[in-house]
Amino acid sequence: MEKKQFQAESKRLLEMMINSIYTQKEIFLRELISNASDAIDKIYYKALTDQNLVFDKDNYYIKVIADKENRTLTIRDTGIGMTQEELESHLGIIAKSGSLAFKNENETKDGHAIIGQFGVGFYSAFMVADVVTVISKSVDSTQAYKWESTGADGYTIEPCEKESHGTDIILKIKENTEEESYDEYLDQYRLKAIIKKYSDFIRYPIKMDVSGQRLKEGSDSEYEEYKEEQRINSMVPIWRKNKNELTDEDYVQFYNEKRYGFDKPLKHIHISADGAVIYQAILYIPESIPFDYYSKEYEKGLELYANGVLIMNKCADLLPDYFSFVKGMVDSESLSLNISREMLQHDRQLKLIAKNINSKIKGQLQTMLKTEREKYEQFFKAFGRQLKFGIYNDFGMHKDTLQDLILFTSSKEKKLVSLDEYVSRMPEEQKYIYYATGESVERIEKLPQTELVADKGYEILYLTEDIDEFAVKMLQTYKEKEFRSVSSSDLGIEADDTDKEANENSENQELFDYMTSQLSGKVTKVRASKRLKSHPVCLTSDGEISLEMEKILNAMPNNPQVKADKVLEINVHHEVFQALKDAYANDKEKLALYTSLLYNQALLIEGLPIQDPVEFTNEICKIMV
Repeated sequence: MEKKQFQAESKRLLEMMINSIYTQKEIFLRELISNASDAIDKIYYKALTDQNLVFDKDNYYIKVIADKENRTLTIRDTGIGMTQEELESHLGIIAKSGSLAFKNENETKDGHAIIGQFGVGFYSAFMVADVVTVISKSVDSTQAYKWESTGADGYTIEPCEKESHGTDIILKIKENTEEESYDEYLDQYRLKAIIKKYSDFIRYPIKMDVSGQRLKEGSDSEYEEYKEEQRINSMVPIWRKNKNELTDEDYVQFYNEKRYGFDKPLKHIHISADGAVIYQAILYIPESIPFDYYSKEYEKGLELYANGVLIMNKCADLLPDYFSFVKGMVDSESLSLNISREMLQHDRQLKLIAKNINSKIKGQLQTMLKTEREKYEQFFKAFGRQLKFGIYNDFGMHKDTLQDLILFTSSKEKKLVSLDEYVSRMPEEQKYIYYATGESVERIEKLPQTELVADKGYEILYLTEDIDEFAVKMLQTYKEKEFRSVSSSDLGIEADDTDKEANENSENQELFDYMTSQLSGKVTKVRASKRLKSHPVCLTSDGEISLEMEKILNAMPNNPQVKADKVLEINVHHEVFQALKDAYANDKEKLALYTSLLYNQALLIEGLPIQDPVEFTNEICKIMV
């Protein structure tokens, strides 16, 4: 029998197919099953125009047959089959897609879509097989033909016998090597897992003869081996069902079946879009944070299907980083895939889907915030940090998207509030949105810097996470109200005795200058405080770097040694200040001691490290003796 050569630079292309295009060998089964599904679709389309052909869906299926003894794996379909000319045309020219040609000639709008696009998936069989045999009989022919190839050296075609129309693809599975175990492609459990993973939602039954054990009839202890034909795939995906037919339990069950998480989702979003781009999606907002969420091992992304066939486990392009906690899937027939169907080409359709999904997620979160506050706060405690990082990241590009979704603890209500809620109840004379930073609400409440703002009756937002102040700095304003730290030099609050304060600051300037010189390199200045009521001293900052930001940045692994421009503020109405004045007039050495103690005291209040703890303790002892 004459061996024919492949066309289209076949040898190089086939070698590339086997070694380069596909990243996982198990993909071959997805490709062959997809081709089988296309073959059944074709006979369905033909029946629409051929009165002599009746399409009864119950008669059409795909069967996977593993023969361990002979090391063969067969994928059988009851589809349209191929003539000799079609075998030579479709399988003899690599990258010529019969399915694509058929689709272009038979465009319909009945909901069926041909999967194949590139005509290369068939050749993925050579990744796992030494010999590939195709036995096919066309629905339009009485003669069957056998196509066979061992790879790039060519193929043969000869007549053969086959009872009914359809195609059998028979793979002679390779022997195991030191690097690869090909036996797995003959194991029923492994085959079932691959089918469920990639082809679970093929619209036709995928059948296998499955072996097992069961109790012998009439026996309590004796088992027998049995084999029965089972349907492996689910066929109808949940996302193509009418939403009215589904319950919350159905969505939770799908979440569990797909192993999106070990928790129960807080919310699901079911999208059926039929516009510029056609797609279906089911998205989930998880209840709890994955253990590896903030590690480099965590992969964001949604499962991506093309016409019910899994293309990617994690399509990161469908989710922005700030919504990376969302789980779920997208199924579309509108996407442009690369030749292996394992990756997306970056096209307009993909961007449209991603944009729509982003909008749907934000809308669902906003609805939760308004109508299911308790559930939203549960979500926010798990993933609020990610939203705040999203505001700060990319130079604040997404702050308008996220600013209405973030919450902070309120000084008045002692619970989480949104920025909108804060601004809506601001007194008319209040200029700024005030915030204070610290490790915990309890620590912040004791900060001396909060006294003046709290005394005026203004609400303060408590920022307790390391990302909080960075996000606020990036926001700058909300609804035209500027954010202002309680440690800022200008709080926008007029003191009751402004003239008196100015006079006292002026009268004591020499004292403050002396104290500043004693703290040279540690503070930029010492001044009278307008904000302190009961505390003797506090630290504030001038410039963009706050005290809290200094702590956070210097705790990073590279330790950039960032320093805020610190200002030591003294409460001139506290009895300690009289001791400072007396020491300045009578004992400069004692004043130096007092200055050092007050500075270290202010550092401790802020949670900043004392440069020399031993010296600090010695100074305390000097006071005591």
